[in-house]
Amino acid sequence: MYHDPKGYKGDYESVVQYNDPDATKKMAIVSQHAQYFEDNSTIPAACKKKNVRGISYRVINVAMEGGATAPSTPIGINLPNADWIREDYGSKSISLNNIENAYGKAGGAAAVAEFANDPEEVAIAAQFAEACGKMHTALHEVIGHASGQLNPGVAAPNITLKQYASTLEEGRADLVALYFMADPKLVEWGLLPTQEAYKAEYDSYLRNGMLQQLRRIQPGDNIEEDHMRNRLLVSNWVYEKGKAEGVVVKEVRNGKTYLDIRDYAKLRTLFGQLLAEIQRIKSEGDFAAASQLVETYGVKVDPELVKEVKGRYAKLPTKVYSGFVQPRLVPVTDAQGNISDIRVEKETDFVKQMLRYGKEYGFLPAKN
Repeated sequence: MYHDPKGYKGDYESVVQYNDPDATKKMAIVSQHAQYFEDNSTIPAACKKKNVRGISYRVINVAMEGGATAPSTPIGINLPNADWIREDYGSKSISLNNIENAYGKAGGAAAVAEFANDPEEVAIAAQFAEACGKMHTALHEVIGHASGQLNPGVAAPNITLKQYASTLEEGRADLVALYFMADPKLVEWGLLPTQEAYKAEYDSYLRNGMLQQLRRIQPGDNIEEDHMRNRLLVSNWVYEKGKAEGVVVKEVRNGKTYLDIRDYAKLRTLFGQLLAEIQRIKSEGDFAAASQLVETYGVKVDPELVKEVKGRYAKLPTKVYSGFVQPRLVPVTDAQGNISDIRVEKETDFVKQMLRYGKEYGFLPAKN
């Protein structure tokens, strides 16, 4: 519903998929311990679910996508949107494994090398960023969106929080993931390789939220998209709240801005504090607090910083957005006309594919 400012009208999404049973078996540990995450979250006790139920999670690979998932696709999907359905029946989540792998290989290492603060940060990203990225997606989709509850009598967030509902929902889910990335249980359960791995995700999240995502706007523009607002809000809030103690330090060297996380443990505490506040806002339907939080931390950016980031990206082998050319799935039939197989034909030219789609599927009448 993020493309509707009022949060009512949903997008159509379609994913043709096949399961990844090995990854699903491993990551099912997340949904199996949903109550642990809820009980140990920093959200107010009154906002916690006493009995988390109905949470399912699968890891899939994508064969083809349509609607709002193509050509630029999410890496995870969680349904339903309605909080009352989540509370009464639960929720379903999927991670798009081959999509995450492809995004990670599309110029990610070059961007890390450009924006990371020091060689140690580059090294920890090379070692742990892929595993942490997938863990973040799982915690965001499976635990984050499913966690917490509204106070009795409080209407749905699209009614109480209005235009800020989607931004804060994404922020809430991200903060659940960020807070629990550092939980020793993830290592104990075999979901992360070492207790230090989570630092790669903290580095990546702040780099993206405060710097790298600015490549997608023009100098002087405000941040408008909900996911971008969420990342900026979270990053700016923890930076500002931790500034006096030097939790995260912003440095400019040779005209380039860098972020140096100097206290990861304190940063985790700040993530937990912001999570508690956003959950309170959602549970109580506090529109004034929602507006203050988003407008203060998630909208305005320094136009000179935008120019800097765009200039640094102009020299990298990567683009502002990544998209996918869909494979062509051709049915194979037997003598009786029954489909016996599907032949996968690769198409590599995006423009030609769009023109073919227009010719073969542009059958809806045009409006005068």
